[in-house]
Amino acid sequence: MAPKEKKVLVTGADGFIGSHLVEALVEAGYQVTAFCFYNSFGSWGWLDSLPKDTILKINVVTGDIRDPYGILKALEGIDIVFHLAALIGIPYSYSSPENYVDTNIKGTLNILQAARKHQTSRVLVTSTSEVYGTALYVPIDEKHPLQAQSPYSATKIAADRMAESFYRSFDLPVTIVRPFNTFGPRQSLRAVIPTIITQILDGNKVALGELGAYRDFNYVKDVCAAFIAIASSTQTIGEEINIASQKEISIGDLVNVVVDLISPQTKIKVEQDKKRLRPKKSEVMRLCGSRKKLEKLTGWKPEYSLESGLKETIEWVRNHKHLFKSGMYHI
Repeated sequence: MAPKEKKVLVTGADGFIGSHLVEALVEAGYQVTAFCFYNSFGSWGWLDSLPKDTILKINVVTGDIRDPYGILKALEGIDIVFHLAALIGIPYSYSSPENYVDTNIKGTLNILQAARKHQTSRVLVTSTSEVYGTALYVPIDEKHPLQAQSPYSATKIAADRMAESFYRSFDLPVTIVRPFNTFGPRQSLRAVIPTIITQILDGNKVALGELGAYRDFNYVKDVCAAFIAIASSTQTIGEEINIASQKEISIGDLVNVVVDLISPQTKIKVEQDKKRLRPKKSEVMRLCGSRKKLEKLTGWKPEYSLESGLKETIEWVRNHKHLFKSGMYHI
């Protein structure tokens, strides 16, 4: 079946990665339904920022991933589901774990139940590298043990295992897609890269949490290309698959890279802000993922380096700085 004949649903379409995935799917010729979180403002999140000719090609549905009846209706006639809707802020999960259970576990269950009822051809459930916890070895492959080092990661582990159970119990064509740290335009100050960029643009001081943590950063356009490649291959059914660059950098060194791209002659003071630190046993100190399985099953390889992705991100943040409350700590 050609892309133009396939009807796809993206949950979390109003968010950072979701809005980029919607764009990529429209460009690839799919018939896209975007599932956005209902709100009284009539906002479609980041979809509102897309070009008008792109928006006209999208069927937007509003609702709540926690509502099984709304999800059941949204999946009618859908061939492929890209399930991205989730609560993702780790600090917020310390204070509101029940919200994470309702959204990340029960919301995923609603998707799986509806897909089973409608006999949906493919279901891609979005996981996170946080499920691995601090690396026991690198690069982290899909056989690495799972470690719940935050309530957020615990709910994502549960959602992953629920998805696996539907594949094994009901032969539902599920794939668990596990992106490592994604960055790019439209990302909020909840994430470290836009936090670094906005603070550098504001002045000569950067306040962050754990500077010695290592992360595997992936540009959002590469991540979206990987999602589409996974959905296009029948070999990926029943698998859990990392999306990773297989490269790591410390947060402290990342600051230096961003400084060199924005203002190489400027001396930036980097401070560790105690309120941004996770509890010691909860902080994930090292994430570096293996992309071997993804390459083997789909042929995907990243097109962007960290630096090339950062350049596009910096330019976007510079042009949209009015959208950021950069003097605040966002959880």
